[in-house]
Amino acid sequence: MASSLEIDEDSDNNKGSMWVLDQKLDQPMDEEAGRLKNMYREKKFSALLLLRLSFQSLGVVYGDLGTSPLYVFYNTFPRGKVDDPEDVIGALSLIIYSLTLIPLLKYVFVVCRANDNGQGGTFALYSLLCRHAKVNTIPNQHRTDEELTTYIRSTFHEKSFAAKTKRWLERYAFRKNALLILVLVGTCMVIGDGILTPAISVLSAVGGIKVDHPHMSNDVVVIVAVIILVGLFSMQHYGTDKVGWLFAPIVLLWFLLIGGIGIFNIWKYESSVLKAFSPVHIFRYFNRRGKDGWTSLGGIMLSITGTEALFADLAHFPVSAVQIAFTVVVFPCLLLAYSGQAAYIMNNTTHVNDAFYRSIPERIYWPVFLVATAAAIVASQATISATFSIIKQALALGCFPRVKVVHTSKKFLGQIYVPDINWILMILCIAVTAGFKNQSQIGNAYGTAVVIVMLVTTLLMILIMLLVWRCHWILVLLFTALSLVVECTYFSAVLFKIDQGGWVPLVIAAAFLVIMYVWHYGTVKRYEFEMHSKVSMAWVLGLGPSLGLVRVPGIGLVYTELASGVPHIFSHFITNLPAIHSVVVFVCVKYLPVYTVPEDERFLVKRIGPKNFHMFRCVARYGYKDLHKKDDDFEKKLFDSLFLFVRLESMMEGFSDSDEYSLYGQTTQQSRDGLLNLNNNGNSSSSNLDPTMSSVDSIVPVRSPSHVNHTVTSSGQGSAQTEIDELEFLNSCRDAGVVHILGNTVVRARRDSKFYRKIAIDYIYAFLRKICRENSVIFNVPHESLLNVGQIFFV
Repeated sequence: MASSLEIDEDSDNNKGSMWVLDQKLDQPMDEEAGRLKNMYREKKFSALLLLRLSFQSLGVVYGDLGTSPLYVFYNTFPRGKVDDPEDVIGALSLIIYSLTLIPLLKYVFVVCRANDNGQGGTFALYSLLCRHAKVNTIPNQHRTDEELTTYIRSTFHEKSFAAKTKRWLERYAFRKNALLILVLVGTCMVIGDGILTPAISVLSAVGGIKVDHPHMSNDVVVIVAVIILVGLFSMQHYGTDKVGWLFAPIVLLWFLLIGGIGIFNIWKYESSVLKAFSPVHIFRYFNRRGKDGWTSLGGIMLSITGTEALFADLAHFPVSAVQIAFTVVVFPCLLLAYSGQAAYIMNNTTHVNDAFYRSIPERIYWPVFLVATAAAIVASQATISATFSIIKQALALGCFPRVKVVHTSKKFLGQIYVPDINWILMILCIAVTAGFKNQSQIGNAYGTAVVIVMLVTTLLMILIMLLVWRCHWILVLLFTALSLVVECTYFSAVLFKIDQGGWVPLVIAAAFLVIMYVWHYGTVKRYEFEMHSKVSMAWVLGLGPSLGLVRVPGIGLVYTELASGVPHIFSHFITNLPAIHSVVVFVCVKYLPVYTVPEDERFLVKRIGPKNFHMFRCVARYGYKDLHKKDDDFEKKLFDSLFLFVRLESMMEGFSDSDEYSLYGQTTQQSRDGLLNLNNNGNSSSSNLDPTMSSVDSIVPVRSPSHVNHTVTSSGQGSAQTEIDELEFLNSCRDAGVVHILGNTVVRARRDSKFYRKIAIDYIYAFLRKICRENSVIFNVPHESLLNVGQIFFV
C-alpha cells in the first residue's frame, strides 16, 4: 500500500531544480554508513562446546515437543477405549512417520537453516525476505542500511528464477500486503500457542493425580492446574536467568525416563508394536477406520506440537547443536515412549485416557509425576518466552502497539518480559483450562493453531528457498509437495474439530490479527503523511541562518520517522513559536529487518544545509532484538556521534586533493558561494551550483591521527580552528539544555471514507493509540525536557 512512496534516488534525474537542491543539501549517508565491515562471521565450535550447547538446547528448544506423550493417545482415541489392537499399531505408525517427516526432516534439517543470525520464527523469515526483496510495507529503508555488517543478503543474476520471483513479489502492493498478512497470521497462531501449550501441558501432567486417586473430582485437578499456571505467569517478571540452568537437566531427565519406561513396556507387554515402523499399517489403519481414522489425525498431530516452538525458540544455539540434541536424545526417546505406550494399550484397551501414567512402573510413579509436572512447566515457559520474543519482533517492525518490554537478563539480550501480554496470556490460559476442563477439546484447539503455523512456515520457506538460498525449482517443488501433502492432510482433519474446541485459536488469532493489521495500517498512513508533507530545503534556506526566529541557547532534538528530508512538524513548530534552539538535530529512530545493529554502526550523523545553520540529522538504527537504552545513555551516544562527525568533517576538509578518501563531495568556496547566492536570490537555478556542493554531508573516517599530522595543510589548520569553535559552541549549547520535541500525530478518517476504514481508524486505531505507551516513554524522555507538538491529518 505504501510502495508508491519509494524513491529511487539514482534513477530520478528529471525532477526539477528544487528536487536537485534538496538532494544536494540533504543527502544520504552513504560514506559514513560504509565505515565498518568487520564481524559476524559464522563461529566454529569445538566438539566439547557443541555437546554442551546441545545439552542446553534441550531445556529451551525441546520442552514442548517432549511433553506431547502425555496427551497424544488420549486425543487420538477420545472415546477412552480401542476396539481393535491393530488400530494402535496404525496410530503408532502415523506418529513415527509424522515425527520423521515434520520435526526431523523439515524443521531440524531444513527450516532451522533459514534462521536470521540465530533468530527463528515467522518474523525472522520475514526479515530475511525483506532484505532480499522490497516487500517491506513501510519504505523507510535506504541503501546505506545494506552496508551494515548484520545486513547479510545474497545477490542473484537478473535473468535467474530468483530475480523473476523478486520482481513478481515487488510488482504489486497487494502481494506485499498478502505476504504481511500471512506473517501476521503465523504470528497470531504462535501467540495462541502461548495460551494453549501451558493449558494442555500442565493439565495433562497434573492429571496424574487422578490415576492414583480414581475417585477424585476432575475439578480438583483443574484447580491444581490453575494454581500452577497462576504461579508460572506471576513469576515471569523475574526472568529465567537464575533458574534457566535447571531447565536442561529436567528435560534431559524427562527424556531418559520416558525412553526407559518405553523400553520397559515394549519388553513387558508387546514387542510386536515395532512392526509399526512399516508404513503399510498406515494404509490399513485408514482402510479399517474410515472417517474416524481420518478425524483421529487431529490427535496424532499433537505428537508434533512443539515443532513450531522449536524454530521460534532457536535463540542463539547453533543449528548443529539443535540437530545433535534432536537426533541423539529427543527423536529416539520419543519413538521409544510412544512405542511403549502403544504396547501397554494393546494389552489394556480401556486405559487409553491415562495410558501414560498407567504404563509407569509403580515404584517410580511419583518421581515420574514430579518430573512430568516440572517438564510441563519448562515446556510452558519456553512457549511463553517465544511469545514475548515474537511480540518484540512485531513491535520493532511496526506491527504491534507500543507495549512495555522489560529485559530480565544483563547477560542474554533475548530474555525479555512483556507485562501486558503476560497478564493477557494468563487470563486466556486460565479461561481455556477452566472452561474446557479436559484435554480433548484443548487438544483440538492446540492442533488447529499448530497446523496453521506449519502451513505459514512452509509458504514462507518456499520464498526463502527461491530468494535467499536460490535453490533449483525442482528442489523447491519437492519440499513444497512433501510439506503440503502432510500438513494439508492434518489441516483437513482439524477442520472436523472446529466445533469441538478448534474455534478457540481462530477467535484468539482473529482478535490479534485485527489489532496488529490495523496498527500497521495506521503506522503506514502516518509515514505516508510524513513523506508527502516534507518541507522543502529551499524554504528552510530561505529563512536564513536564524530560521526566521530567535535562536536561543540549547539543543533541540526533533524526533521524526523520516530518515531524509525535513519533517512537516518542524515547519509547524517554527510557524507557531517565536524561538528555536541554536542547534537543531533531527533524530530518526528506525528499526531494520536485522536481528541487531552493532553499537559502532548504530548512529549515522550528517549536516543539513550550511554550517551556520547548525542543523544536523541523526539516524539511530536498531534491530528487532535490540534494546533502546535509557535516555541518558542514548543521548550521550547521540552527542558523542555528533561531536565525532564534526571532528572528522573538519579533518576531511584538509584533504580535498587526496585520493585516499572517498568523499561524497568536497566543500569548495565556489559551492559555498553558490549556496549564499541562492539564499540571497531565490530564482537562482541549481545549474549554477557546483556539483561538489554536497560536501556538507556524509564523510568517511580518517585512517589514523599520525597520517593527519603529516599531511595537514594550511587550509586544514584553518578548518581545525573552525572545528574547535564549533565543538565549543555545541558543548555550550548542550550545557544550556536539551529539549526533546516529539510530534503527536492524530490520525482521523475522512468524512467520505468507507465505513470499515472509519471503524479501523477512528475507533480501533484511536483506542490502541490511547492505551499504548507514548513515544516519550519508549524513548525514555524526561518529562521536564519534553515538548509535544500536535497535528491532525486525515486518511
